[in-house]
Amino acid sequence: MKTQMVRKAGFTLVEIMIVVAIIGLLAAIAIPNFVKARDKAQQNACVANLKQIDSATEQWALENKKKTGDNTDTAGVQAYLKNSVLPTEPAGGGYKVADKVGGNPSCTLTDAATLGHTI
Repeated sequence: MKTQMVRKAGFTLVEIMIVVAIIGLLAAIAIPNFVKARDKAQQNACVANLKQIDSATEQWALENKKKTGDNTDTAGVQAYLKNSVLPTEPAGGGYKVADKVGGNPSCTLTDAATLGHTI
């Protein structure tokens, strides 16, 4: 009678560890790039919103015969925006209409300039 060794199908511990290490390496490369892309997308959306608010301010000023340097009316400017409300800031802040015609609207994030949230 001969003894036969039967090998069971499956992965060894070393093979599983190699696969886990490769997945960890790929995640270590991909996650920072994902975060960077998300931040850039938020920055672009914020700048686009600021341009929209600036355009609404200019249109309000033209239709109300305001000159550069005149005070703005936030409620009046908002009437020229979609749904008559300021858009929401994608990074969690808010927006402020420029105090004077010709000024730039601003993002209320404390580090908005550092993040590039300006026009």
